[in-house]
Amino acid sequence: MSLFRKKDLSAMLAQAEDSGKGLKRTLGAGNLIALGVGAIIGAGLFVRTAAAAGQAAGPAVTLSFIVAAVGCAFAGLCYAEFAAMIPISGSAYAYSYVTMGETVAWIIGWALIMEYALGAATVSIAWSEYLNKLLGGGIPYEWSHSPFESITDSAGVLHHGIMNAPSLVILLLLTLLLIKGTQESAIVNAIIVFVKVAIVIIFIIIGWQFIRPENHTPYLIPANQPPVLDASGKVIADYSGAFKHGWGGVLGGAAIVFFAFIGFDAVSTAAQEAKNPKRDMPIGILGSLVVCTILYILFGHVLTGVAPWTDFVDPLKGREASVAYAISTYMTGYGWLATAVTVAILAGFSSVILVMLMGQSRVFYSMANDGLLPKVFSDLHPKYRTPYKSNWILFIFVGAFAAFVPGSVAGDLTSFGTLFAFVLVSAGIWILRVKSPEMARPFKTPLVPLVPILGAVICLAMIFALDAQTLKVAFAWMALGLVVYFMYSRKHSKLNEGA
Repeated sequence: MSLFRKKDLSAMLAQAEDSGKGLKRTLGAGNLIALGVGAIIGAGLFVRTAAAAGQAAGPAVTLSFIVAAVGCAFAGLCYAEFAAMIPISGSAYAYSYVTMGETVAWIIGWALIMEYALGAATVSIAWSEYLNKLLGGGIPYEWSHSPFESITDSAGVLHHGIMNAPSLVILLLLTLLLIKGTQESAIVNAIIVFVKVAIVIIFIIIGWQFIRPENHTPYLIPANQPPVLDASGKVIADYSGAFKHGWGGVLGGAAIVFFAFIGFDAVSTAAQEAKNPKRDMPIGILGSLVVCTILYILFGHVLTGVAPWTDFVDPLKGREASVAYAISTYMTGYGWLATAVTVAILAGFSSVILVMLMGQSRVFYSMANDGLLPKVFSDLHPKYRTPYKSNWILFIFVGAFAAFVPGSVAGDLTSFGTLFAFVLVSAGIWILRVKSPEMARPFKTPLVPLVPILGAVICLAMIFALDAQTLKVAFAWMALGLVVYFMYSRKHSKLNEGA
């Protein structure tokens, strides 16, 4: 049997038909844009912006957003064509199955776990950090951080994390909402999106008058920037690497903030629940990407103008709650805005987690329907018609990661999974244009093969800009995935029935 056996497109489309047994088609174009914005604006904007500025890009984090957005735009155009042409759940996994075969589809499906499941874990960790900020640090460090994290406070006392308990609470609540139904989840998400976008715009408008030009000078981190030390003399930021200063730092920052753009592709996982996917999927994917890119650039400019980028290196200052920190420290008279931002961010993070968990359960649903995962992942609730067993399994997996793994590790692995998916989706468009030019395409990616090539190249460049440890862990995860495929999935594939 071929390693690259493909699933027939007509069979995939037949599988997606709403026969009363599959997923409900309840989402319109507005719901899909809201899902995209709900997934995009969250940890990436409020946490990763400060992380990218403090670790690699400095004030030039705005340029990092532009680089990441360009890569996303090329990939987004490719996603839009696929989602309109193949409107089923599964996203990049399903598209790869048609264009590049089962083995590649499995690899990308396994990589999507890093994007959606670990993305949900990362955001739930950020949710915990902001809850602690809202409560004035009332949650002990030990119970809001992983065992692999420690900090020395201003009194010189060393604190070690035990587990991140608040992240488990929010994951449980959102899992219960997802089990209840997609339409209910979409309504809650739309309300949250309205609130958090309004708060982002208010911060940009008010914060603009507090921008200090000296905070943007120099705009790029200089090559001779000294390392930053914590209270105990430990190095917490080193700028000697090629992707830690100058234009290399801009690219390194782009790899970090790329996590902020996860979301528009999550819209494609809901294709099987869209009322009119051929028209609405491109609108949802590209519309949410455009809205968020504009807000990101303005937000990054204001944040690094209000507070010096060096403040975002030290976790005792602004790294964990950068926006509220910048407001309370540098925007006199706007303490109410810091509280409002923190509340809005908590709500916003909730919508991100919601969409990530939904996206992952839909990918698992498609993989289980194809026989590559156990049937339990495709079992639908008899009343709500949601993959409820998959949701519970995800809660256990994501919850364990959120409780015991540092957020920075999960965030960078999420970026790898996303970038890898974008590379294969971009390549898939070109392959399908060559092999099946006659297929009906309600939306067509322009300038093929230029756009797919640029999308793949830019995303590959950002993969290599990730730190070496992240790449090692990611490739180890992918190797484990191949073991699972050859030990279980290949033997249980539905394609074996027709072989």
